[in-house]
Amino acid sequence: MNFHTGLSRDGPGVLVRDLLANPENPDLASVAALRPDIAVFQNVDYDFDRVALGLIQKSLSLMGHPMPHAYTTRPNTGVDSGYDLDRNGKRGEPRDMLGYGRFTGQGGMALLSRFPVEAGTARNLTDMLWRDASQQGPPANGYFTPGELAVLPLHSVSAWDVTVHTPNGPLRILTSHASTPAFDGPEDRNGLRNAAELQFWESYIAQVEDEQVPFVLMGTLNNDPMAGEGHKQAIENLLNHPSLQDPRPTHAGEPETALWANGLSLRVDYVLPSHGLGVRAAAVEWAPQSPEGSRHYPIWVDVVWQ
Repeated sequence: MNFHTGLSRDGPGVLVRDLLANPENPDLASVAALRPDIAVFQNVDYDFDRVALGLIQKSLSLMGHPMPHAYTTRPNTGVDSGYDLDRNGKRGEPRDMLGYGRFTGQGGMALLSRFPVEAGTARNLTDMLWRDASQQGPPANGYFTPGELAVLPLHSVSAWDVTVHTPNGPLRILTSHASTPAFDGPEDRNGLRNAAELQFWESYIAQVEDEQVPFVLMGTLNNDPMAGEGHKQAIENLLNHPSLQDPRPTHAGEPETALWANGLSLRVDYVLPSHGLGVRAAAVEWAPQSPEGSRHYPIWVDVVWQ
């Protein structure tokens, strides 16, 4: 299951406070009701001691669906680049961070599982520099200085390759939360970054295939092939990748995974199993949205080993 949650707040420690005050968070209640074996959450505030993650696991257990195994790392969100990346004449603002954020760790990621997670061999791809990637490059005409390119990562939040040991054997989870391809200028820095983050997985999958372990690519890729902003070829290439299958999860025939207050609805969250897996079912779980909850819906895919 993949779920871009509402588990992010405007300041450090606020999520911990809220989870202590209300363990039955509505987003977590939705997860507990779906009872996934493996779930990747986006938009979860990270803290160094992983207190919030522990409270999330405790809440799920109290609601009858324990997920005792987990993996997380510090994201790029809210880490100061030291530069004025959005060129508004000010430094230290959310858009000047390595990934958008008001504080270090805001809106990070977490992987939770009913089965053991091989954290020791997990590949944390979060620190890869954009300039070193073979994918879509940064904006042309020298928008970013050499100094900026020396610190600017490819992934705006996080990117991981984590092995989970299921009863059927190892399963690799490839996951990231890509940049929103908007809120920039004519240089298209966010659109180009989103495209590069998606293209990264195209090349990375070739390495994973050589190791002959089934895998699932999942995450908030923030690009709808039919609507919204973003470089459409990047998401289309992933959805049509020969090593991936798109189960096309829907709710009542509709594929959108997020609905915002302004009425915009898009498919931006994905679970794409490798062709070595069979797909029994898939769905987008629409539910009434609460003011404190996510604008996204959980999506799940039921896979079997062939």
